[in-house]
Amino acid sequence: MSGEVLKVSREGPVVILTIDDRETRNALSVGLTRQLVAACAEINSDMSVGCAILTAAGDVFCAGGNIKDMYARANHFAGNAAEIRRTYLTGVQTIARALYDLEVPIIAAVNGPAMGAGMDFATMCTIRIASQQAKFAESFIKLGLTSAAGGAWFLSRAVGSSAAAELALTGDTIDAARALELGLISRVVPHEALLDEARSIAARITRHPTHSIRLNTRLLRESARLDLPAALEIAAGMQAIVQQTEDQYEAVASAVEKRKPVYKGR
Repeated sequence: MSGEVLKVSREGPVVILTIDDRETRNALSVGLTRQLVAACAEINSDMSVGCAILTAAGDVFCAGGNIKDMYARANHFAGNAAEIRRTYLTGVQTIARALYDLEVPIIAAVNGPAMGAGMDFATMCTIRIASQQAKFAESFIKLGLTSAAGGAWFLSRAVGSSAAAELALTGDTIDAARALELGLISRVVPHEALLDEARSIAARITRHPTHSIRLNTRLLRESARLDLPAALEIAAGMQAIVQQTEDQYEAVASAVEKRKPVYKGR
């Protein structure tokens, strides 16, 4: 469609989302926001999808906010304080909600610089890997801003409060090796192998039953914000649900019978 800045492709049970707006260095835009949120809704509604990958075309993962919009007081920077608040709530923040509510795991394959909101988008993903060319910066403070996309919430959960504060308050850029040390990403791979590595992880996920993938993804996410009694309660409920699926019985039967399982998504 006209104005498409997010390419969506399908490889079996895996959906690959590729940000492709190289003229702006894959910067945040109204179009990207709408298309990414719509893609997440489509994934949630399609039970044949077991995993997603978020990456980008070109040499940049996402440059963050469009500095020309900042200078021109356009889009997210237009209007009075009340109008700007509403723009964030109904605009870029819908990406945080969509990725948080995604029922399948999503792998961020960070191919290059992930700056500002671009770094935030990576932290919103379930699993994060990066090429050797990747760089990260929670760079809002350098432009006199705060993180309005959700980074303050996601980043501290990804790397801990001290490292998150250092990144947010200095605005420093870190390379992939440092991101690995901090736990921001789980592995660094050669640039040319990045997407293949993401596909390999996705394949090891999607070999399992779809319902189990989705419930485990939700359980991990919900447990992180619950106290132990509540987490145990939701775990019991999800276990009760998944144990009633045909694919869970097939997983057990195939293990007992020493054969490859055949899942039907039921």
